[in-house]
Order: sequence, then structure tokens, then C-alpha cells
Amino acid sequence: MIVALDHIAIAVPDLEKSIKRFMEDFGLTYKGREDVVSAKTSTAFFPLPETQIELVHPLNDEGPIKGYLEKRGPGLHHLCFRSDNIEEDVTRLKAKGYQFLSDAPSPGAHGSQVIFIHPKSCDGVLIELSQPQAGEH
Repeated sequence: MIVALDHIAIAVPDLEKSIKRFMEDFGLTYKGREDVVSAKTSTAFFPLPETQIELVHPLNDEGPIKGYLEKRGPGLHHLCFRSDNIEEDVTRLKAKGYQFLSDAPSPGAHGSQVIFIHPKSCDGVLIELSQPQAGEH
């Protein structure tokens, strides 16, 4: 079952500049950055009560975020919903006709398991499902 909005991701062309903006201009607490090699992205998180803003940037100038930025430019990338049982949610949503970008969840930031729903299934919005590692929230 979906239990919360986990994060909103924003594709950014300059990660350091964007980190500085969210810290200095908006006064948000910076949780740190993490490279997600499997997704070829660098991430930076700013937790807010019950959600976070995630900045995503191409790791080593490659991967799907690089293509996204080249095609669409910076802006909102996806919405992520936290799941307490991602396998159950994937099975349930597939039965309802949702298409996913991969066959199964894969490793994401903070040791979570993630999977993306194709934007065609969600009115053009890329949706990520994320199940946190035990003990994370």
C-alpha cells in the first residue's frame, strides 16, 4: 500500500549550484549527496517533514538524466511514492494495466528498492515507487 509521498525529484544541469540554492536561498537542511551508480545519477537530498526534495544530475556525464536534460532541460523529473511492500504494489498496479520501465525493482538511493511507472500510464508524469531499507523512513 502507498503510505506517503517520498520525494519530488528535479533534474538539474548543475548539481552544486542547485545544492547551494536550496541551502542558501531556501534555507533547507542539506542531508548530503549520493551517487546511484545503477541509475547513473548523482543525488542530493533536502528532507522536509514527511517528504524530501531530490536533485538528480548525470553521474560521469552519462545516463538517462543526461538525455532528459538534453531533451527537456531542467525541471520537475518525477514523483516518488514510498511503499511498505513494493512487490505487492507492482503486482497490483500491473494487474490494473500500469506499464513499468523495468521488470522488477532495483537498488536506489539510501539502500532502497525502486521501480518507475511509465509516464504513459500516469498522464505524462513519471512515478517512482520506493521501498526504504528496513529502519529507514
